[in-house]
Amino acid sequence: MPDIKWMLKGQDFLNCNCAYGCPCQFNALPTYGDCKGVLGFNIEHGYHGDTKLDGLKFVGICSWPKAIHQGHGQVQPIVDERASPAQREAILRIMSGLDTELGATLFQVFAATFDKVHDPIFAKIDFSLDVDGRRATLNVPGIIESRAEPIQNPVTGDEHRVCINLPHGFEYTLAEVGRGWTNTSGAIALNLENSHAHFAHMHMTQSGVVR
Repeated sequence: MPDIKWMLKGQDFLNCNCAYGCPCQFNALPTYGDCKGVLGFNIEHGYHGDTKLDGLKFVGICSWPKAIHQGHGQVQPIVDERASPAQREAILRIMSGLDTELGATLFQVFAATFDKVHDPIFAKIDFSLDVDGRRATLNVPGIIESRAEPIQNPVTGDEHRVCINLPHGFEYTLAEVGRGWTNTSGAIALNLENSHAHFAHMHMTQSGVVR
């Protein structure tokens, strides 16, 4: 068991390059053979040891040349500029999979697949997320512009709702699925258009997702 205990509760959002639904969620290979995307996290309540993390946000821009489990990935961590030095260290330790049981969270699993972790950026993060409404905007000035919305029925134009249920998932138990658009610049440049997005209520600890 890790010596330091932590907890995050809030919401998270992902937009990746896969087709709607994302085969990775079903232990299949990614749609186009590679995997790239942006993940945003909004902490309503949280802590890492004695350090409180309430109200902070953080982001990861990720890229792998093949499927995630085949490794050789890279990540650009971005942490809320409002975070104190202690809070910055705490969030980066969580993002790095430290103080976490093996295989318990997406942070620990992803960290094992990265060849390159770029120096963290501390910046303003504008993040708005409506899980049930399947909408999100995520902006980091000069680095990320991302938005997501419900999938649209191609015949009627109505909003289409679909969920992914992962009873043993390491990110969420239930996620709403939508579609997203993302452009990033810097160490990892992405241009995602009308691709998979999902929205979830986040509640996890060093031992995994709280069910």
